[in-house]
Amino acid sequence: MIFGMDSTLYVKLSALMFLEYAIWGAWYPVLAARLLGPLKFSGKQTGWIYAALPLACIFMPLVAGQLADKRFNTEYILAAAHLAGIALLFLAAWMRKFKLLFLVIFLYSLCYAATLPLVNSLMFHHLAKNKIDANATSPYIFMWAPIAWALAGYFLTCWRWVFKSGERGRDCLILAAALSVAMVVVAGGFLPATPPSGATGEGSSLAKAFEMLKDSSFLIFMIISIVAAGMMQFYFLGTARFMQDNGIASKNVPAAMAIAQAAQAAATLFLLGLLVSRLHYKWTLTVGAASWFVLYFLYVAPRPAWVIVIAQAFHGLAYVFFIIAGQMFVGKVAPPDIVASTQAMIFMAQSGVGLFLGTQFAGIVMDLCRAGDRFRWRRLWMVPGLIMAGCVAALVLLFRSTI
Repeated sequence: MIFGMDSTLYVKLSALMFLEYAIWGAWYPVLAARLLGPLKFSGKQTGWIYAALPLACIFMPLVAGQLADKRFNTEYILAAAHLAGIALLFLAAWMRKFKLLFLVIFLYSLCYAATLPLVNSLMFHHLAKNKIDANATSPYIFMWAPIAWALAGYFLTCWRWVFKSGERGRDCLILAAALSVAMVVVAGGFLPATPPSGATGEGSSLAKAFEMLKDSSFLIFMIISIVAAGMMQFYFLGTARFMQDNGIASKNVPAAMAIAQAAQAAATLFLLGLLVSRLHYKWTLTVGAASWFVLYFLYVAPRPAWVIVIAQAFHGLAYVFFIIAGQMFVGKVAPPDIVASTQAMIFMAQSGVGLFLGTQFAGIVMDLCRAGDRFRWRRLWMVPGLIMAGCVAALVLLFRSTI
């Protein structure tokens, strides 16, 4: 037994979580440096590339949730989507024109977005099936997501040190494709069978999921999720270039940003369950939103380069206590027969609508704060900082859930 569950099940669920987020972490944090640097894309064009995944997340998680609840085994959907993603990632690595690259990244995003909620729903399904307390146990599985993201960053940094590939930047896409091969093997051959739940009653499982918005606290949580996730795009679009402009070598940027995932892993393992049990979801989510405010405050304040590196930990804390805790909150309040659809709904809000609108907004702000090849970073970071302060206030005053 490991963390209260069968060791074989734990290893399988952990491997699934690890690979899903290693793939994302391999390319998403650092691709912007390639787009803004070697490819000479504008902030708006970079925003559109980064908008591909959020666009896909607006509707593909909902489609995948419906399929998993009604039609196909979850593990089959995961394997098929990542198999298609392998070819698209390799193709994207050699695309240099904006329109072609956007098309390929968007097609890849359709595949990847379908898998994001299914990893969570598969985990929650098997925890419930084996009568395991998800609040107490899921952090020990969720912790592999930041570990994977961090290790992908550190591996990429080591690769760039050895092969001097950092200036071109396409290596992040190649690494993501290689990790996708491993994901297809795991999903197709090793995951426990997860057949459709066969949600019954009138209306679709998706319609039932949206009925949860009638609860005022759940609605407030969903709205703040959209806003907070949108402000997170400032971090992804700007941090890599921000670090380089403050004297951090491009080959060291992946490792520096991976500090966020190291902090995320530690917080998931040692603090998440504690905060949820002691402070409940209201204050756990508030701590998460406040961590993003602190990150952007440190970006705005006068500071040496090492403070920027250390500040990455606050993004990791924010991700744990808002994004992951939010997914746990949705899993806690969702009826058992629509788990996949409710997880799809939170991914639609956070990784879909929130990230898409945030990407567009961040791209516009970046262009407004750009003079030639230089950015007015202090002015730029004040925008998400002030908005996150508003999110913290809204959680304190309006979110009234007691669980």
